[in-house]
Amino acid sequence: MEKKDIEELRTKVACAAVLEKDGWKIDLKESTRRALKYRRGADIIIVIHDGRGWFDPLSSAKGDVVDLAEHLGAKGFPAACDHVADLVGFIPTAPAWTQAPKPTPIASIANRWSRRSLPRPGSATWRYLTGERCIPDSVIAAAVAQGCLREGPQGSMWAAHDDLAGHIIGWEERGPRWRGFATNGTKQLFRLGPIDAPRICVTEAAIDALSLAAIEVLRSDTLYVSTGGGWSPATELAIRSLARRADVRLVAATDNNRQGDVYADRIRGIAAEASAFYARSQPRTGDWNEDLKNLVARLDNELVRASA
Repeated sequence: MEKKDIEELRTKVACAAVLEKDGWKIDLKESTRRALKYRRGADIIIVIHDGRGWFDPLSSAKGDVVDLAEHLGAKGFPAACDHVADLVGFIPTAPAWTQAPKPTPIASIANRWSRRSLPRPGSATWRYLTGERCIPDSVIAAAVAQGCLREGPQGSMWAAHDDLAGHIIGWEERGPRWRGFATNGTKQLFRLGPIDAPRICVTEAAIDALSLAAIEVLRSDTLYVSTGGGWSPATELAIRSLARRADVRLVAATDNNRQGDVYADRIRGIAAEASAFYARSQPRTGDWNEDLKNLVARLDNELVRASA
């Protein structure tokens, strides 16, 4: 196949087409418009660059649509090209987004953040966090006082990611019917707790950082951070910067699944390079928010039995 024909294939066939034909299913709850998460069993592929690129968050594999065909089993580059060529004209199923894209110009990250209200007792965001997520008032109040939470649209929560200089560069968006990340924002770390704390717990989502903080009753020696479900070069740089501090205890508090184990191994490697103490802390269920919900339900049941 000529080089120009291969380039034409790359423009005509989306990565999603290869995945859908191979039996992969989109995980809409874990996807954003810029990063579509596909699953097949325990395996995960993230489609990016408007469908023209992909990466495997559980390994270093990444590339274009031809690389994807080879990654999924095509025996060599020629066979991968033939497989992709067979999919010309196939249109993958479009994600059924519940929130329409914003057609208006996007203001700067700092301006958009500053325009949002602080969560307060009784507000839609506060009710979402305490009701659906079981985060206690004390933890929410601590995060608000630290300046890392804002009210998002329709009762959602915005949880700030900042850079090494402390500037807001993006935010995780979580709500009853929506999850995503700030448009044009950058992932690094969500941080809750003393910035100079010697113990650093690395979770995969701000909700999990808040939940672990609640389970541990906001330990004063701990900085709870979240990678926002990704592992960007900026995120790795930030974790390395934290690990290099004196007497740091780096805790991989990632999810109890294969992806969580992969992230934990990366954190362990960073700790080893920095000669920092390392520990793995896993939730009993899939993530810390589920653990927190189970803990709250168990305490409620004990109160009911005690008052009977």
